Amino acid sequence: MPKFGQMTEASAIVEWLKKEGDQVEKGDILFTVETDKSVMEVESFETGTLLKIVVPPGRDVPVQSTVGFLGRPGEAIPTPAAPESAPASSGKNVVGSALTALASNCGSEFPAQAPPAAPASAARPEVPPRLRISPRARVLARASAINPSVIRGTGPSGRIVEKDIRDYLRSRGYDRLRISPAAKERAIREQLDILSIDGTEAGGRIRMADIERTLAERPRQMSRMRQVIAQRLVESVLTAPHFFVTVEVDVTGIMELRDNLKHGGRLITVTDLVAKAVVETLKEFPQVNSTTDGKSTRWHSRVHLGLAVSLEQGLVVPVIRNADDLSLGELHERAKALVEKARLGKLTPDETTGSTFTISNMGMLDVESFTAIINPGEGAILAVASALKKPVVCENQIVARTIMKMTLSSDHRLIDGALAAGFINGIKTKLQDTFLLKSWAD
Repeated sequence: MPKFGQMTEASAIVEWLKKEGDQVEKGDILFTVETDKSVMEVESFETGTLLKIVVPPGRDVPVQSTVGFLGRPGEAIPTPAAPESAPASSGKNVVGSALTALASNCGSEFPAQAPPAAPASAARPEVPPRLRISPRARVLARASAINPSVIRGTGPSGRIVEKDIRDYLRSRGYDRLRISPAAKERAIREQLDILSIDGTEAGGRIRMADIERTLAERPRQMSRMRQVIAQRLVESVLTAPHFFVTVEVDVTGIMELRDNLKHGGRLITVTDLVAKAVVETLKEFPQVNSTTDGKSTRWHSRVHLGLAVSLEQGLVVPVIRNADDLSLGELHERAKALVEKARLGKLTPDETTGSTFTISNMGMLDVESFTAIINPGEGAILAVASALKKPVVCENQIVARTIMKMTLSSDHRLIDGALAAGFINGIKTKLQDTFLLKSWAD
């Protein structure tokens, strides 16, 4: 299993593109791997036959684990050490641990109810007790589409016997239950507890639509990308004290400039202009382009600008490296290329790491304002909302202007209120300076 980034400890194979016994040429794609940013292709560096697949799709294993064997037909295959599961979570990875625990119960056959939580001083959590049930009772419970783990057994050592199942069905009025044959068959096949489903048809009859609704509400394991996003955002909120500063920017001039450039055959977006203003302002406020661990501060001499991109799988942040060296047109081209790669799932680890400041723009989503969570390893993030027509006072006249709100989220360990206010107003001043904007566009 390759290591795709410095922070990557484990990955999961999405799909094997070769089967056991297939001939593999050097450069052929063997399998794809889901990282926290994208799906990466892994090619073979040798020619041979895929003798054995050790790790199936969907299983997280540590990087550098053996996932398969390539060799000559008939060659003896070594017995590899069983790949461990993904590294155990530390105290910081609370969300990752919870998601893993939740996912492990999905699809299991009526797991017994979990015991009370172990005390904090316990060395390890207790293992849920194994459900003790006779074969005949298990068959009856399955045929009735119920969860037997809630039943108190009267057999030896609390074992659930057939009589316990029948008594339970009688006490719950199972014989009066109305359910279509197709719905019951589907409930049995999907291991649903039919007594927990409310029928929506007249008289409370359970139909196939009720089964489909229940299946849709089942917990589903989050993708690795979503799990990593959850883990890092929780880590950011818990370790960096966030505070927020919001300003309103009159972007009427920006909209006119954008439209004029478009008519002239040049496509410059509001995001491009905001990005340029941010880069220039970071040069004036170097402390904002810094990070802290609470004990020391590190200033970044270069601006590596992150642009948050929303995908169906989650949020990724491609990075424009050395953005402080780029013109407005170069920023536009670099951002356009990275966003396209992000949507195709083709970003490389180098293109998603090392950002020193991030912009999150929801302008296309019709929101008046929002706040963003700081990316770990940065000191601040700028949230850019939609540009909306509003009545404003201009030279003692009420006129319609296009107003856009920006909110700066700052790490208060590093950035004080006055510094944050000076920085975001520096961005605002540049975006309202029509002559400066035109000079950038020339």
